[in-house]
Amino acid sequence: MSDREFTGMSIDAVSPRAYRTEIVLRALKLIGNPIAAGADDLSLPKATVQKIITEILQPSPGVTFAKDARDLLIDCCVEFITLISSEANEIAEKEAKKTIATEHIDKALRELGFPEYVQEVLASAGEHKEALKTREKKTNKMDQSGLSEAELLRQQEELFKSATEKYNQGPA
Repeated sequence: MSDREFTGMSIDAVSPRAYRTEIVLRALKLIGNPIAAGADDLSLPKATVQKIITEILQPSPGVTFAKDARDLLIDCCVEFITLISSEANEIAEKEAKKTIATEHIDKALRELGFPEYVQEVLASAGEHKEALKTREKKTNKMDQSGLSEAELLRQQEELFKSATEKYNQGPA
């Protein structure tokens, strides 16, 4: 079966990205989408997706993004994420790795025909890594108290003693 017979479209008639996307979507539909089997509960937050849509679309009077179109977009995003992560998982397994790393996502995007996304994905991963380095470290309650460990232990012992006495007194 040729690509044309499979998709019903010519690659010359559409952009390569649209053609690849059509092939992936039709293949998933044809094989019953085993990638997302049992994943009906997977979704993205509608408010977040709506915010992204609003930020991306130029404000035009009278133009809105229908709710069913937003829901379809969410489904497509979930399918894309599932497709990429499944491919990245296979790549990691072939390399006997137990953790999917950035390079596995890179290879998955390239192997699935989305090389134009790689540079932006790697840049975003780098920004995220830098943000993690500069992120404020969480402090625990012991550090926040300003008391020494010995003083905190003394207070804990007093609380235990008080609770034991209260328990031993019985109902009031």
